[in-house]
Order: sequence, then structure tokens, then C-alpha cells
Amino acid sequence: MLETSNIQELINLYVIPWGINIVMALAIFVIGRWIAKILLNIADKMLNKAGMDAMLVDFVHSILNALLLLFIIIASLDQLGVDTTSFIALIGAAGLAVGLALQGSLQNFASGVLLIVFRPFKVGHFIEAAGVAGVVEEIGIFSTRMKTGDNREIIIPNGAIYGGTITNNSARATRRIDMVFGIGYDDDIRKAKEIMQGILDNDVRVLKDPAPLIAVSELADSSVNFAVRPWVNAADYWAVKFDVTEKIKLAFDDAGISIPYPQMDVHLNKSE
Repeated sequence: MLETSNIQELINLYVIPWGINIVMALAIFVIGRWIAKILLNIADKMLNKAGMDAMLVDFVHSILNALLLLFIIIASLDQLGVDTTSFIALIGAAGLAVGLALQGSLQNFASGVLLIVFRPFKVGHFIEAAGVAGVVEEIGIFSTRMKTGDNREIIIPNGAIYGGTITNNSARATRRIDMVFGIGYDDDIRKAKEIMQGILDNDVRVLKDPAPLIAVSELADSSVNFAVRPWVNAADYWAVKFDVTEKIKLAFDDAGISIPYPQMDVHLNKSE
């Protein structure tokens, strides 16, 4: 049996120091988690006050929580006497390997953060990006979901969107419709202009300010072309464009004004 002096020496050399280290490590972990919770709440309040998107706030919260927890665990292990240098090096190497393996995903992630922060478009906007046009339904961290006019769902990586040109058709309250109508060279220009002006004046969706433009834009090979450019509310763009195009065609038909199509006159010289 162990002598009393040996037991006391064992307690003094191992049990008490290890007990103190374990208690200190647990204290570091518990207090660290409490401090981390306070810091996370402060960070959430600052991000919300700055007007950040809720999804981005949740994501930043998760990242900060993971980093703080990792820091607390390393501090607790260090208190227990564990050599954390190799542990930190291992984490760094693993992070580098994961970063290289997920290069494309990290690019999409970074682009998603930038899209949420700078907001070149919002959910519900009609945009053209990455060769696709549609209404934005969801802006995610890695991809954006859009709905096309024919009700197809398209998911685009955020890197493809942020790395190219973004056309936001819903960003401004009003839009200008650019249309071109051609009449024959033998038709009355003044009469055609009067007809088009009357159609625009009678459409309540066409804005008075800025005033719509109707002007001869080109003397083409087969027609005299008019540039017709009314201003409308963005939501009325397509409806007005389709209606005005149909009304002008019908009005020209009733007035006997032709809308010529490309044609070519061929002259044959008959040899004797």
C-alpha cells in the first residue's frame, strides 16, 4: 500500500495542479461563452442598425460564433497544458485546403455578400444579368433565384451576376419606351405624326412630363422611320408598348397609311 506521505505527494504534484487547471479551463470556457454571447448581441445590433439584410446578419452571426468558440476552446486547452501550436497550424492548413477546393463557391459567397450589402437590386425587381432576364425571387449567399416571364425558375451563381453587367429595369419609377414606326415615302408625314400623337395623348398611362417624343429619325431604303418615345411608369412599360404598337397599326390602316416592308426593284435590260 502507498504510504501517507506518498499519497500526499501525489496529491500535491498531480491532483491539485490538474484540478486547478481543469477548474480554470472550465471557467475560461464558461466565462468566454458568456462574453462571446455579449459580443454577438452587440454585433447583431450594430448590423441591424446599419440596415444590413437579415440573412447577412444571421450569416455573420454564425461565422463570429464559430470563430469565438474556436478561440475559447484553444484558450481552454492551453490552460490544461495542451500544446495548441500544432493544433492551430493544423486548422490553418485545413482552412487553406478547403479554400482551394472551394474556390468557385467562395467567389459566389463573396459576390453574394456584396450583392446583399450594396443592393444593386432587390427581391421583386425585374433585372437582366448573366444573360438572363427575370424577376428576382430570392438573393442567397451563393446563388440568386429568378422567375422568367414564361414562369421558369432560374438559379444563377452570384459570381456570374456580380462579375457582369446588371440591368435593373425596376430601379427607377419611370421608363421610356423606344419604338420605331415606318411609313411609305408617298404617305403624308404630318398626318402620320398627328395620328401617333393623338394615340399617345389619349392613353392615360403615358406621362405628360417628360413629354413624349415623335420625330422623323431616318430616311431608310424603303420607309420614312419615326422615333416614338413615350414615358410611362415602370410597371406599365410592356402593356403600353404592346397597346400603342397595335393602335398605331390599326390607325394607319384606317387612314390608308402604309407600313412598308423591305423590297427591291429589279430592272431587266433585254438585249436585241
